Amino acid sequence: MGLEIEQETFDEADYSLFRERLEDSVGALHKALAVPGFGQSETSVGAELEMFLMTADGRPAALNERVRRTVSDRRIALEVDQFNLEANLTPVELRGRPFTAMRAETDTLLEAVGRAAGSHGARPVLIGTLPTLVPSDLRRSALTPRGRFHHIENALARRRGTPYLLVFDGDEPCTLMADSIAVQGATSSWQLHLVVTPAEFTRAYNAAQLATGPVLAAAGNSPLLLGRRLWHETRIPMYEQGFGDRAAAAAGPVRASFGSHWLDGGVVRLFEDAVRDHEVLLPVLSAREPAHHRTSGAPWLEELRLHQGTVWTWNRPVYDPDGHVRIEFRALPSGPTSIDMAANSAFLLGLTLYLSRQPNDIRTTMAFETARENFYRAARSGLEARLCWPSADQTGLAWSSAAELIPRLLPLAAEGLISAGVDAGEAEELLWVVAGRVSTGQTGSVWQLRALQALEERADRRTALCRLTDAYTQVSASHEPVHTWGIPARRG
Repeated sequence: MGLEIEQETFDEADYSLFRERLEDSVGALHKALAVPGFGQSETSVGAELEMFLMTADGRPAALNERVRRTVSDRRIALEVDQFNLEANLTPVELRGRPFTAMRAETDTLLEAVGRAAGSHGARPVLIGTLPTLVPSDLRRSALTPRGRFHHIENALARRRGTPYLLVFDGDEPCTLMADSIAVQGATSSWQLHLVVTPAEFTRAYNAAQLATGPVLAAAGNSPLLLGRRLWHETRIPMYEQGFGDRAAAAAGPVRASFGSHWLDGGVVRLFEDAVRDHEVLLPVLSAREPAHHRTSGAPWLEELRLHQGTVWTWNRPVYDPDGHVRIEFRALPSGPTSIDMAANSAFLLGLTLYLSRQPNDIRTTMAFETARENFYRAARSGLEARLCWPSADQTGLAWSSAAELIPRLLPLAAEGLISAGVDAGEAEELLWVVAGRVSTGQTGSVWQLRALQALEERADRRTALCRLTDAYTQVSASHEPVHTWGIPARRG
């Protein structure tokens, strides 16, 4: 939801008119997608990279506005808390060597942010959750002032009350009493955007849902939250609970989830579900004239886009008035390095493309509940997760560990990428990185857990977490993939 919001208060007339416009927008979206040529551009991929700002001793640095001002680059945006930033990469066509281009831009932007942050005594770090966070870092006072997060917080607070309870299980279970969506600042993601034609959207979206589980198992980078060892991807339960709407939505769908069913009926169905299932949070009424994009001729549909931006499924549909629809993949963590994120991207996009082009319909092969269970098992246990997958002969389903399954999926992902026009050498290079994690058993999460165990032999947990975070930042600067990292030396 990149739209800026200035209106502070709303009355019932605003809500009523906004709901009317949502209903009208769904009809207008149907018509837009039916226009010949809509969404027929080259397949492209874009990305958003979230990051933390931290001090020299590994603590969060509430400096995002100052750092952004110093960077002075429109691709850098503020995120939910004052120690979060986001970099928006330039979309590239999914052919040739797109991941090389994404890596180069990522490294360039990260260097620029690093220089700017350094001038304020801070540095950026790409990690799913910052290990040194404590509950007081995630209070409402941490929210980035003004902006859309401030407005979302106010809208949700009117519905849920405060405080609200977050519960995390894992090796060291914990709870957190939250007073704000500022708790979402504990999570940083690497989000991909894949342009898909309307005709291909249903198959591609369902394929993305199935592919996300095993890819997440290989990509974990968020095992430590509030000083506790939890899931390999603790971002997942943190993000889903962090809006505080679960109690309020006990009778219906929550706003942050994996979803509840395979998609049928095309991309419009997802927007229809969002309008039907979720209350309006921000009834900001558009006054845009003209009503259609000057170049594409597509309708702006600002109310529908705003509302969809307040429904946070892990794979989310995006309508763009430039004249296309796309899938936003939201489940991957930030970091550890640009090559790791490129490898995660290649695996997820390649496997999605391969699965979407198979003759068998995923909806008849596997129950949606099984794909959803895969996702949460992967988030909890990483490479050790037990996952269910269609058998090689497509006659049934088989269970195996993620570490056993992923090597069988990597050639399929390579085929998906190459068939889309990606250079075979690039595909092989990046998928080799994923294979390296499987063979060593070391994802970003596993490295953090191993490092913490080593460092705690000579230090208390708090000191060990600070040293771990410093070591992580230092070794990630080498740009070497995480499966090659050594464990930091023990010291007193």
